Amino acid sequence: MRNESEIESSYLGQFIPVHYHHNMLMDQNRMHGFKSAIHYAVKPGAKVLELGGGTGVLSWFAAAAASKVYCVEYNPDMVREARKNMALNPNGNKVEVIHADAFDYLPPEPIDVVICEMIHVGMLREKQVQVIESFKQRYLERFGGPLPVFLPEAVLMAVQPMQLEYDFEGFHSPIVQFHQTHVIHPGVVELAAPAVYSLLDFSQPTDTTIAWEGECVAERSGTVNGLRFITKNILAIVQEEGRTIDWLNHYMSLPVATPLEVKAGDVIQLGFAYRAGGSIPSLEASIRVSLAEDMVPKVLPNNTRHA
Repeated sequence: MRNESEIESSYLGQFIPVHYHHNMLMDQNRMHGFKSAIHYAVKPGAKVLELGGGTGVLSWFAAAAASKVYCVEYNPDMVREARKNMALNPNGNKVEVIHADAFDYLPPEPIDVVICEMIHVGMLREKQVQVIESFKQRYLERFGGPLPVFLPEAVLMAVQPMQLEYDFEGFHSPIVQFHQTHVIHPGVVELAAPAVYSLLDFSQPTDTTIAWEGECVAERSGTVNGLRFITKNILAIVQEEGRTIDWLNHYMSLPVATPLEVKAGDVIQLGFAYRAGGSIPSLEASIRVSLAEDMVPKVLPNNTRHA
């Protein structure tokens, strides 16, 4: 019998397909957010390391101010593409594209900024947390402190009870759904406000186990048949202006095994547990949704109260 890590490895695959990287280049929100954050975080003359460089675009953003950028990529196809891209763009000569595993690589000198964009909604599938934590340990053993600045600096995650449409031209299928943010999607109803369930600060030790139990108050009546997971990446904290540079992942909604009918004012209890970098089905299987035993008192309309 295969163990969990073997099953997960088979499910996740070795590399992200090349066309996914191309889609990321065309994601304007992602590109603008990272460009702004990198231009803020990378000071003139800085030394920068990118773990998981892909097409090399984030390393190239850093090269505008940095004196040296180490761009580490494990997929040989992407290594070739990144090197080709560096040759096509100004300042590309300051980026050294290195074929290596981000879990093992250390730069030959201390660095100022680490860029690591192995991000999936809920910190699932990709090994963002594990890569950064293992890097911290290797870096401190080799160079001592302080640690470099990490980009993103933190990740804020929330969950939201939803009523979703699972009928497709008469074909019923409760599936995982990804939706663009700030877009109205027919058949998608928000039943309660999002509840924050985790904040990961990459400057601090970060646990790979994410578990949460909490409550939401239904704002309207409906059927909770899915949970929306929201991931806000805090790319850089602009302290002098009291603001952050953020990037919001697409929303991910997972079906609930047993849909729950709710009325406005009901208290919905939610729970789940998963491991950062784990599979989507592992999170889906852990989801628990129920009504709270002690309901929020409901105020009767004036015309139904007894004298």
